[in-house]
Amino acid sequence: MKKIFWVATMVAGILFMNSCKEEDLGPGNPIMEVKTEIANAYFGDSLAFTVNASDMDVPLSTLKAQLYFGEEMVSETVIRTKVSGKDYSGKIFVPYYKDIPNGTATLKYILQNIHFTIVEKTVEVNCVRPQFENLVLVTEDGQQLDMPRVGENQYAVTAEFPQKLNAYIKAPAYGTNGNEITFGYSSDGTITEGTNSYIPFSALEAGTYEVTFNTLTYAGSPFISMKMNGQEFTQVDASTLKIETTMEQGEAVVFEGVPNYENYWIDPDFFTKADDGSLTFIPVSGNYRITADTQKEYFKVEVLDAAMADATLQTDGTGALYIVGGSGTLGTESIGKPSYIGAPSWDGGNGAICMSPIEPKKYQLTVVAGEQITVDGVNFKFYGGKNWGNEYKSDRITSENDFFIVNPGPNDDGNVWLKEGVTLESGTTYVITVDMTDPAHAVMYAVKK
Repeated sequence: MKKIFWVATMVAGILFMNSCKEEDLGPGNPIMEVKTEIANAYFGDSLAFTVNASDMDVPLSTLKAQLYFGEEMVSETVIRTKVSGKDYSGKIFVPYYKDIPNGTATLKYILQNIHFTIVEKTVEVNCVRPQFENLVLVTEDGQQLDMPRVGENQYAVTAEFPQKLNAYIKAPAYGTNGNEITFGYSSDGTITEGTNSYIPFSALEAGTYEVTFNTLTYAGSPFISMKMNGQEFTQVDASTLKIETTMEQGEAVVFEGVPNYENYWIDPDFFTKADDGSLTFIPVSGNYRITADTQKEYFKVEVLDAAMADATLQTDGTGALYIVGGSGTLGTESIGKPSYIGAPSWDGGNGAICMSPIEPKKYQLTVVAGEQITVDGVNFKFYGGKNWGNEYKSDRITSENDFFIVNPGPNDDGNVWLKEGVTLESGTTYVITVDMTDPAHAVMYAVKK
């Protein structure tokens, strides 16, 4: 016991002595000599620098190079400085951002020792936006077309393009210190730098037209303005646009500026299409999200709540009801819109089919056998929310029809299958409805039209 106490006391003493020695060194005196002269740069550059760092009294810690646009630090490089009197080299990136005018940036060097004593040096750097000779338009099918400069920051190419042109833009490395910069599409539906996600350019029709891009404002063209009842769709990604709005039951619906509109599949659960092509909204009045899928060419409709979020089934049976299931990639036991082929299957988010609330507490799904549903087998389930929320099992839903059963479990409890010996008639329409008057005892019906 005495031995353990003696060892502990000895270790504490050594630590105390070391601490005292470090304190005896004082704050130190870091010195740096910037050996690289940087006065001018282009946005998108990587600027090389060399600094000699020393401190004869206290060991060094770090050398930092920081770049500021105004008061905002936009780039930083940190180098560990283990040896005093040594030259340290690195690079600092000058970001390429939208709408930043030519101007003066501040480059700050900061040398710090282990006692947090620092020394700073500041350099003003004149930053200019590159005027590239040309950009490159990279299309989805692999073509690379030059976009010559046609004005300050403005680039354009005219060629034979499809009506929907998915492409990104790249700028070559500019000058001695430049880096290649890409411009693509962001998740908020705008063009941004640093990505090669495809920009969904679009024209009224395929043929010869001009694609433009401005490297200062990031404005590009062409983009078709798609509208529903005068309200403009906002871009979600390269193939989808959306509107979130209040709809009235029986309201006339007019789509404008939709490329290939004549090819669009019109969902019969949400829109009645008259002989003259006019559309009427079917569901109960409320908030809805209408998504234009320009790749699958249909309008996906989903129910929203008062806060414009995905609606859920309420305790009184109102709200929303979803179907999830199938195996769309395999094409068996599948269900989906506008086709079961390639449907997202059991993806509770993207794959959830929102049923149409045709009446309060009554939900409808219309399918054509061989088109939206497979003829020889089905496998799906009802949910009161997206992402498998409020799952309906056999204790809360029954089936009263000649075609479908609700599996009583124990495995796959609540899954909807075809009755034994039943095959759906290819090309025939089936209307599935769910009565949620009593959400604890829901009933599934189905009729053949």
